[in-house]
Amino acid sequence: MGTESTRVLLERAGMLTLQTGNLLNWGCLRKKCPATPSEEVRDCIQKTLTEWSSKIGQDQNQETLEVLECTVAQAIEKINPEERDELKVSAKLFIVGSNSSSIRDAVDLACSALGVAQLDSVIIAPPPVDDGTNLSLEYLQPYWKELENLVQNKKIVAIGTSDLDKTLLEQLYLWAQVKPSSNQVNLASCCVMPPDLTAFAKECDIQLLTHNDPKELLCEASFQEALQESIQNVKANEWIPLWLLRYSVIVKSRGIIKSKGYIIQAKRNAS
Repeated sequence: MGTESTRVLLERAGMLTLQTGNLLNWGCLRKKCPATPSEEVRDCIQKTLTEWSSKIGQDQNQETLEVLECTVAQAIEKINPEERDELKVSAKLFIVGSNSSSIRDAVDLACSALGVAQLDSVIIAPPPVDDGTNLSLEYLQPYWKELENLVQNKKIVAIGTSDLDKTLLEQLYLWAQVKPSSNQVNLASCCVMPPDLTAFAKECDIQLLTHNDPKELLCEASFQEALQESIQNVKANEWIPLWLLRYSVIVKSRGIIKSKGYIIQAKRNAS
């Protein structure tokens, strides 16, 4: 379990950035195959917090910081610049409790964690909408504009979407300056690709990919539970996850995953 000093640091900080590092370096996770993507995320958060907390306890003079960096040092793995051209670095970004301005923070942190100047592709999962509200182009526009800025600033090469039907994908395509290069389809909700979506994607050179992520990969309650279980007496209900980014590094020539990890940012809402 966690330490008293970790709890004190969390009570004084305003922000927490959690990085798992390369999960392929984690022996304990290698042996265990999570049943769902949500279970994997929660497992990673818990193990990272526990490991980080145990190290904090060894340094009682730990400086109080506004932004706490929670990482497992031995799992951090930067890309060798000499190998960069042989690798494809992709990310999927899930906005949980923040706005479009967080996208730049997420991409900057991913680039920094991996030691690269840009990501080859970023897919954005539709941010959660209020109950009874349908996802619309107007709702997506500020998020897409932020991604477009990052493409223009050469931080991302290609940008894509997730779970858009043909109508919404077409609206986004016609409006966008930087066109979506891909759209992920959840095969849990449709066993066969919708014909109208397939036809439109082929016509506009949009790659259709499949995924098995739930609509809400990390909810507020799940994050708080992982925090509570990892660190004793922490005021977990004060912490709200803002966004989650999952990255993967693939060797282009062989199609194998060299690295995979999560970066999560949370904010403390103290009453």
